Amino acid sequence: MSALPFFSERISAGFPSPAQGYLDEHLDLNRLCIRRPASTFLLRVEGDSMVDAGIFSGDILIVDRSLEAVAGDVVVASLQGEFTVKELQLLPTPMLKPRNAAYAPISIGEDGVDLFGVVTFCLHALRGGSRAAQESGVIGGE
Repeated sequence: MSALPFFSERISAGFPSPAQGYLDEHLDLNRLCIRRPASTFLLRVEGDSMVDAGIFSGDILIVDRSLEAVAGDVVVASLQGEFTVKELQLLPTPMLKPRNAAYAPISIGEDGVDLFGVVTFCLHALRGGSRAAQESGVIGGE
């Protein structure tokens, strides 16, 4: 991906401020989002167990396998051969916590889980939805 124009001034998400921004530089999304290309993967989310963390069905997760997961990280884990995305809790009891009250936490027992990697970024469409972008060919299809 080539570098995109980047306006350095921050934009207000509260009360509007007078626009004084100017084109400061170009921003390469690969450099911003992918620190270690050899250990970085993109995964598409299916389901709604992480909606309270801002992760929705159809979103694309950027996952770095080289990072050591710490408490509070959103992680991708393998449970019985299937991937899931949850928040890692270590104390008082190790578990994978959904961020939707409709789902129960998953205890990390003696069998444990295989942590695939740490989610570093989440990409989701605001216009037309992720599915529309995928079908238009903007984002690789399933």
